[in-house]
Amino acid sequence: MSRPGEPAGWWGPYHLRVVLHLYDTAAKSVREFRPARSGTASMYVCGATVQGVPHIGHVRGALNYDVLRRWLLHKGLDVLLVRNVTDIDDKILDKAARADRPWWEWAATHERAFEGAYDALGCLPPSVAPRATGHVPQMVELMRRLVERGHAYAADGNVYFAVGSFPGYGTLSGQRLDEVQQGETQSEGKRDPRDFTLWKRAKPGEPAWDTPWGPGRPGWHLECSAMATTYLGSEFDIHGGGVDLVFPHHENERAQSNAAGDEFARFWLHNAWVTLSGEKMSKSLGNVVSIPEMLRRYRAVELRYYLIQPHYRSTIEYSDGALSEAAQGYRRIEQFLRRVTTSAGEVRIGRTPADFAAALDDDLGTPQAFAVLHTAVRDGNAALDAGDGEKARELAGAVRAMAGVLGVDPLDPRWAEGSGRETPLRQALAGLVDGLLEERQRARAERDFGRADAVRDRLLKAGIVVEDTPNGPQWTVRD
Repeated sequence: MSRPGEPAGWWGPYHLRVVLHLYDTAAKSVREFRPARSGTASMYVCGATVQGVPHIGHVRGALNYDVLRRWLLHKGLDVLLVRNVTDIDDKILDKAARADRPWWEWAATHERAFEGAYDALGCLPPSVAPRATGHVPQMVELMRRLVERGHAYAADGNVYFAVGSFPGYGTLSGQRLDEVQQGETQSEGKRDPRDFTLWKRAKPGEPAWDTPWGPGRPGWHLECSAMATTYLGSEFDIHGGGVDLVFPHHENERAQSNAAGDEFARFWLHNAWVTLSGEKMSKSLGNVVSIPEMLRRYRAVELRYYLIQPHYRSTIEYSDGALSEAAQGYRRIEQFLRRVTTSAGEVRIGRTPADFAAALDDDLGTPQAFAVLHTAVRDGNAALDAGDGEKARELAGAVRAMAGVLGVDPLDPRWAEGSGRETPLRQALAGLVDGLLEERQRARAERDFGRADAVRDRLLKAGIVVEDTPNGPQWTVRD
């Protein structure tokens, strides 16, 4: 609905009414999102186990939840976002030992690598990024509550959650209780093979923290429940993570939190994988595409565009061709805004079209949102070609507003000043090429096709391939 004095079909950046609908894994359906506390949305996103260099499968989820956060902010909500760091884990200890490095130094090194990747790809910083090792007292208190309620027990220095004591176990993931397998090594003290570990007894040479049940270190599931409730309270709005975390991690988080008396998450969101040849990217399979490698080949904003354009619940099958195509999509936005600023003056951020808002309100429908954005780019280029600079500038303002929500506004200083491959040399090249393309467009408009072809041939000899599209001429550097 438009406000008085606003053109129909446009929303302002501070539209407060929340009409967002999200797919809740627990409900197995799309539900209307209403924050538990008026004016504030609270989100907990499972962060990295900092065992190695981040790859694009790791950062996809962070980008998806960054878009959701930006959309909630755009709608006028404050957003509290907690993204944890798992800095103690079997894999961290094993890899550090093989490298003959302290486990804490190994974890800290790779934590910085993840934070660098999130920042390079334009993720807004979290409200807090708690580490597991910094929240052992909260974990001990959670275990105490579970033991007192009869949902957990200690054995041989380990503490286990008694799955059979919690009637709702399996409702998040759809697991049948008689088929549950935690993927843990069976120990003598475990009463039921379906039970999962809350606290691991210390082994010789491993780091350990003291508890009433003996020294040891936290289990993976326990830490997230403790950190989420520490910062967001016993009930919060959204718990996000990859679809591979539904079971056992999120099922176990939900069970132990509810069993302890916490309402915990009101929505459970899960993003799909990035795959390579049909397999989920993982270090164990050796099929990862690391962020540092990607940023040597593409600009960070182009990689962001590629990873957020598909729907967050759709699998991305990685290929160089698909990434190159996405980069071209981003460059069409970039080139349009550059054309407008060159020919029609400064472009201020405008308002988001209603169709764009409707797309994101429908379970964060980024494919449809990008379609609306590119329609505005196409219409804006047509307006420029027709000499209607005012209309082109208005559409460019809408393009900036939409691209800003998605975190890919080419005129945002973080992207305009360059990142990844956007070096001063590339910026200079872009200015020269765009100037020649404008000359070519003028020649074509004057029906001087010989001069237009000469410009194209000149660019081709320099290694610049020009493609004429409905959105105007697009150029790439020939490999």
